[in-house]
Amino acid sequence: MSPVPDSSLALPSAADEVETSLYEVRRQIYPRAVSGCFAGWRVALVVATQLVFYGLPWLTWNDRQAVLFDLVSRKFHIFGLVLWPQDFIFLTVLLIISAYSLFLFTTIAGRLWCGYACPQTVYTEMFMWIERRIEGDRMQRMRLDQSALSARKFGLKTLKHGLWIAAALWTGFTFVGYFTPIKVLGGEVATWTLGPWETFWILFYGFATYGNAGWMREQVCKYMCPYARFQSVMFDSDTLVITYDAQRGDPRGSRGRTADPKALGLGDCVDCNICVQVCPTGIDIRKGLQYECIGCAACIDGCNQVMDKMGYARGLIRYSTENAVSGKYTDSEIRRHVLRPRVLVYSALLGIIIIAFFGGLLLRSPLKVDVLRDRGAMMRDAPGGQIENVYRLQFINSDEAVRRYVVTVDGLPGLQVMAPQPIELPPATTRAFPVAIRVDPAGLGAGSHVIVFHISDLDRPEVQAHEKSRFFVR
Repeated sequence: MSPVPDSSLALPSAADEVETSLYEVRRQIYPRAVSGCFAGWRVALVVATQLVFYGLPWLTWNDRQAVLFDLVSRKFHIFGLVLWPQDFIFLTVLLIISAYSLFLFTTIAGRLWCGYACPQTVYTEMFMWIERRIEGDRMQRMRLDQSALSARKFGLKTLKHGLWIAAALWTGFTFVGYFTPIKVLGGEVATWTLGPWETFWILFYGFATYGNAGWMREQVCKYMCPYARFQSVMFDSDTLVITYDAQRGDPRGSRGRTADPKALGLGDCVDCNICVQVCPTGIDIRKGLQYECIGCAACIDGCNQVMDKMGYARGLIRYSTENAVSGKYTDSEIRRHVLRPRVLVYSALLGIIIIAFFGGLLLRSPLKVDVLRDRGAMMRDAPGGQIENVYRLQFINSDEAVRRYVVTVDGLPGLQVMAPQPIELPPATTRAFPVAIRVDPAGLGAGSHVIVFHISDLDRPEVQAHEKSRFFVR
């Protein structure tokens, strides 16, 4: 007997096959312009951050650029502060402060950094502002992109991208101006004598700004930024995040302004999709908190405008916590739960580190000295039967004024410093000076002896440095 075919084992036909892409196809997002409290904060922070970024390189301090990271001379000028490679610890502490600040603010109110101060957000806001001024708001941009190529469309697109490229190149020029004196850099650009490294970094940073803010936009936040992936470990049920109040808003549905939503069996959400249209990452906040949400609060401003038009209370979408929405906390209860042990521990640690950081900067000595022995000879004879050792003293003057130093040495009886004194050092300079030390070897044992160099500022006796070394006697 031939076996009866089992239909459950039959192979699918070609008509039943479905092709599934492993890569999400990007959906073009056209964020709608919105006004309101949080939009005002974003604009204010865009202006403030860019005034600092674009303006700082042009400020002068003591006849030099106020903020200059001089990699060639290996010193950082920050107004009256001069930092050297030996001060790397301050950069480390600054990074720790930044990390703890990120943990603290994320624990309290989610992605505040992403929504208001992240360079990706800031430059995207700037580029979208240019786009809106040239192409119009959401619907106008959509119609323009869907229309056939025409002289008007070509002209608008050319103008937009021209302004984007100009803004991006100016951003790259400013960035390089923090490492090469910006006035010198401007002269080199004007005379076409720009060096290869400056050219590369201006173009590279400009291209990155143009690509990220003009083209990639939300894709940087959704796919490239690691913060979106690990933010959940810093959130808890008492973290303030942008929240849709489903208990109040559902069931959703459109209605007239004069309609009674309770009589229609509806919640306050009119299902207008304004919250989706204004979102720069294109998400629907009504589906709950999503990793794509950057916390910009544009949906809050958009929803509040609709609530005002409908005559409903604001706050259908608002900053709140999971526990506050489910438990219907009052504002005072929300504030009380925000100040929880986790937040207090982060705040205490951050405060201690900040105090230590600024305390270290204030107490930092402007004088640093390294003592190195001459490699040419361990010792040599000197007139009068004395023994001479030669050292190389590497001075760093972190002060913004000329300093004069006096060198003394002890550790053996009768030590003499054979060097012209005082040693004068220009402001914010590092320089090496040879110093010979002589002593009568009578009564001294052969071998090496510990000696101590004492360097003091002639005009400021409280500024001192003390370094040990070895003196060799045969």
